Amino acid sequence: MTTAAKVDATEEQARALVEESRETSWAKPSFAKEMFLGRFRLDLIHPYPHPDAADAAKTAAYLARLRPFCESIDGAVIEEQGRILDEYVRGLAELGCFGLKIPESYGGQGLSQVGYNRALMLVGCAHPSLGVLLSAHQSIGVPEPLKLAGTDEQKAEFLPRCAAGAVSAFLLTEPDVGSDPARMASTATPTEDGQAYELDGVKLWTTNGVVAELLVVMARVPKSEGHRGGISAFVVEASSPGITVERRNAFMGLRGIENGVTRMHRVRVPKANLIGREGDGLKIALTTLNAGRLAIPAMCTAAAKWSLTIARQWSAARVQWGRPVGEHAAVAEKISYIAATTYALEAVLDLSATMCDEGRNDIRIEAALAKLWASEMSCRIADELVQIRGGRGYETAASLAARGERAVAAEQMVRDLRINRIFEGSSEIMRLLVAREMADAHMAAAGALVERDAQFKDKAKAAVGAGGFYAKWFPQLAVGAGTVPAGYGEFGPLARHLRFVERSSRKQARALMYAMARWQAGLEYRQNFLGRIVDIAAELFAMSAVCVRAESQRSAGSPDATAAAELADVFCRQSRLRVRALFDALWDNTDDDDRAVAHGVLDGRYTWLEDGIFDPSEGTGPWIAEWQTGQSTEPNLLRPFLAHTGSPDADSTI
Repeated sequence: MTTAAKVDATEEQARALVEESRETSWAKPSFAKEMFLGRFRLDLIHPYPHPDAADAAKTAAYLARLRPFCESIDGAVIEEQGRILDEYVRGLAELGCFGLKIPESYGGQGLSQVGYNRALMLVGCAHPSLGVLLSAHQSIGVPEPLKLAGTDEQKAEFLPRCAAGAVSAFLLTEPDVGSDPARMASTATPTEDGQAYELDGVKLWTTNGVVAELLVVMARVPKSEGHRGGISAFVVEASSPGITVERRNAFMGLRGIENGVTRMHRVRVPKANLIGREGDGLKIALTTLNAGRLAIPAMCTAAAKWSLTIARQWSAARVQWGRPVGEHAAVAEKISYIAATTYALEAVLDLSATMCDEGRNDIRIEAALAKLWASEMSCRIADELVQIRGGRGYETAASLAARGERAVAAEQMVRDLRINRIFEGSSEIMRLLVAREMADAHMAAAGALVERDAQFKDKAKAAVGAGGFYAKWFPQLAVGAGTVPAGYGEFGPLARHLRFVERSSRKQARALMYAMARWQAGLEYRQNFLGRIVDIAAELFAMSAVCVRAESQRSAGSPDATAAAELADVFCRQSRLRVRALFDALWDNTDDDDRAVAHGVLDGRYTWLEDGIFDPSEGTGPWIAEWQTGQSTEPNLLRPFLAHTGSPDADSTI
């Protein structure tokens, strides 16, 4: 073997790659983007959109077929054995679960994003690993990239297989490359005959990679004559010679997922399997995630609903000091948070998914906010449920069942949900991605002012242009419908919350402008400031979704309308407290001190604080394992589910 040549990229190169790959145009309106500019475009989400009758009926009919099978799955077996049984996969395949969003013309179910989300919620109730199996396959695996950028020939060849149950995986992360694709070392070298590419590299955390038949692989094509080069996406047969699954990784939660380390050595891939053009791989991945990220809030919402069910029943059954524990104020506060936030999670999920289906709005920011906010809120809900359950919350379901009690897997939910704050972009990365999108108009207006290496004369010229932009824009942030006492009166008691959202949207826009003026090019390093702005936007988006959903239920004459309004009101009041705290923290914080202390820690200034303990992990291995190119020396752990679905030479890989 030869040591892999590490790809070193400067900060400027990494930034340039991301800028080149992200969508920069806004052909459709965006509620969230307008809100960042201080414009509260309620008309973009109100009336609350709903699927049309035909789509709703199709979804309901499919869920009616799916539910009995999901109820027959024993999630405890998956948890105990640490794997998903083949019979469960076979049953899901027979029900069409691997082709939920694939068009019927290719053998799929042709469900909408709303229907897809509902199916994932149902499947995830049996065990969250099942939801991850299906979402990794369909949201970021082969189906979605091909639907977005595949050729007719690619769709005809691969989509029917995916719909029938040929599991797919997405290979992007490498042992030394996470959210910085500029350092990607895996290569796809064009062959001399020009008919194929040869893949080399190692990919880490390949969800579904251990059981996949098809892979979407991201690799760097060297730039050469006749080749545009750059990070590119390929559909690859997992059974191809030169592919070895060397490890199946184990995690604190989601114990049934098949996540591994995949090595590629001189893997020949036909040029017909290139998705889009050379160099379009990262853009395809980012575009895929615009809708694909909604799978996570779907499963978070399902977890919240289950938490509410358990909290309600347990808090009524458990009696302490002469009263059910749910009647004690300390527990009641937690139940209220779970109930109100669950209502909000579903409102955000359905709003985002329906807008995705309608295609009228650009939802790239909304989907990112939904993923970020849902993953954070659901983790808190799970933690609160464990606290409500007390010692039983910390005890495993198996242990509870062994001594004759109801097998409530509260501690498992904490473990299973935790990954959602890391999956498909960690919360920290999501805040930076959203911050970049929200600052788009400001970056364009400021020009050289936000370029660190710009010359003084260029900055002076840019200042004139920026002054013209802000002279027109800033006065618009002074007043709005939120300052009118009767504003949004059609929402009744909820109108005051929408007025708060409108005022806050203008306030956060002003704060961002002040930050641009204060820090200019240094703003991008004020990650905590930007993160708080994004968190404010997430709360405002959730409040907006909650209000329009509750009003929709009222206007439709829903029997639950009054109860919905109660939940919406409580949620908005809870959210307002968080928003006010975030606004306060924009300018009153310890950010500079935190950076100074962090530097001190890294420089060894505080090592004395570590005295008195020992580290059991010391000497067990390097922080990041070195990897080398070349043929694998490990046994191949690939074991495709349902290999009869058509993978060439599938039997040879088992």
